[in-house]
Amino acid sequence: MTRHLFILFTVLIFTSCEDRKSASENAETPTPEVTEKKEPVKEKTAKEKEAEQRKKRPEGPLLVQEELIPDLTQYGKENPEDKVRIKTRFGNIEVELFHDTPLHRANFIFLVKHDYFDYTFFHRVAEGFVVQGGNSDLPSTNKKRHYIGDYLIPSEFDAGHKHVRGAFSAAKYAEQNVSKASSPYEFFIVQSETGAHHLDNEHTVFGRVTDGMDVVDSIAQVKVDQGEWPLQNIYLDVEIIE
Repeated sequence: MTRHLFILFTVLIFTSCEDRKSASENAETPTPEVTEKKEPVKEKTAKEKEAEQRKKRPEGPLLVQEELIPDLTQYGKENPEDKVRIKTRFGNIEVELFHDTPLHRANFIFLVKHDYFDYTFFHRVAEGFVVQGGNSDLPSTNKKRHYIGDYLIPSEFDAGHKHVRGAFSAAKYAEQNVSKASSPYEFFIVQSETGAHHLDNEHTVFGRVTDGMDVVDSIAQVKVDQGEWPLQNIYLDVEIIE
């Protein structure tokens, strides 16, 4: 208490000739006889740490084709998660991602951790065939793609996974894509009871639905337009299952 009265008295005497900065510096300087008790440093939450990291991130892109394979390979080693949950208004779909398709698994986990799938849709529904997600007509989706990067994932057919019912596979661009590389952003789930084996070695299967095929079947029954786009948006979100 004595220290604070002394400081206040000093400030009142010299306030006419001190600017705010120097007054603040004087007020914060402890005397040799008194040590102030420091408040414990509060541990930052995960959200606060993520917000700090976002401020440090470059404007983009985060991933580029020239460095894609080493970057995703390293990311996969550091992020071994292989189970995700896709949340929709129809319910949840749980998916296991395969480790023998390492680039596709690492890319999908990367997108989940960078919140890419927030406010994307199941944007294509072909009943008796597939339901496809990871795109939207919202400006936010294009902005996120620009920020993350414009790249293709090399096919990983050597793993030998087939397009059976419940297969989790990567969409791809049809034009000028002789290597059958995958789109990094869009996926589809085979809904057909008999599978979709004409897609084998055309698209990379990199996971399987472990729970929630009833949800996939419900999505497959919604009304769509001539382009197989649902008349009512089916928002999705994806989270990692710990």
